[in-house]
Amino acid sequence: MKNNIMTNEYLDISPEVAEALANNRPVVALESTIISHGMPYPQNAETALAVEQQIRENGAVPATIAIINGRMKAGLSREEIELLGKEGHNVAKVSRRDLPFIVAAGKNGATTVASTMIIAEMAGIHVFATGGIGGVHRGAEQTFDISADLQELAKTNVAVICAGAKSILDLGLTTEYLETHGVPLIGYQTQVLPAFFCRTSPFSVSIQLDEPEQIAKAMATKWQSGLNGGMVIANPIPEQFAMPEAKINAAIEQAVQESVEQGVHGKDSTPFLLARVAELTGGDSLHSNIQLVFNNAKLAAQIACCYQETAA
Repeated sequence: MKNNIMTNEYLDISPEVAEALANNRPVVALESTIISHGMPYPQNAETALAVEQQIRENGAVPATIAIINGRMKAGLSREEIELLGKEGHNVAKVSRRDLPFIVAAGKNGATTVASTMIIAEMAGIHVFATGGIGGVHRGAEQTFDISADLQELAKTNVAVICAGAKSILDLGLTTEYLETHGVPLIGYQTQVLPAFFCRTSPFSVSIQLDEPEQIAKAMATKWQSGLNGGMVIANPIPEQFAMPEAKINAAIEQAVQESVEQGVHGKDSTPFLLARVAELTGGDSLHSNIQLVFNNAKLAAQIACCYQETAA
């Protein structure tokens, strides 16, 4: 099956990624919010480049996605990654709602899971590695604060490899929302949903698959059957980098309480909570965050290689 690359006058595909797609080689998309909003400079840029290298070492081509000077980009140069890292929070955080305005204004934008999926599908990329997906926020029964990532997963044909949903969220409501919208929640070698910094949670996945080949076959079967929408592959953080549940949960509870007191909400919630949790854990959570992204990139590359063979 050839990659279905959608022509879009606002989209630039880097030469390396374009060549890979034209020759049906495996490509893995990466988001850019983790660069601008996920950690401080220079660690953010260094990590982004190291994640790209992890994908290359596992047989695939990385395509970091962002908006640069109003152009949607599938594949960034080292200079563009450095730019996003240095600019940090000055770069707009862009989800589906924000995309047309950042492009129309010719600005720079760091893509969330949702907007990365959109641009990846435009480019013909079907595998995407990230840290953790967004989800239903705690207290959403009052605030209705639900990440646009979940709606995107319901309609965009991209498989997202992650360490589960970010543990600052309401994981139970997140799994229920995914089920309602028909999004498969696959546990990679696990029957329970990993909770980002921790390997387990009290919630089950919809199916456990233990090999990249099985996941790739399910992806091809789903989309070739006309069943649109993404899927979540939940990949637990490696045991040696996982954080003690009591420690991380205490930090999250404090960070959530402070966000309420300070009136932090909407798209500012996740960056605030992750930064505050990192402070409260003395940087341990940031180290774990980096390691889980490496782990997801490796699995994503393996799945992309298998998918290319399965869908050929």
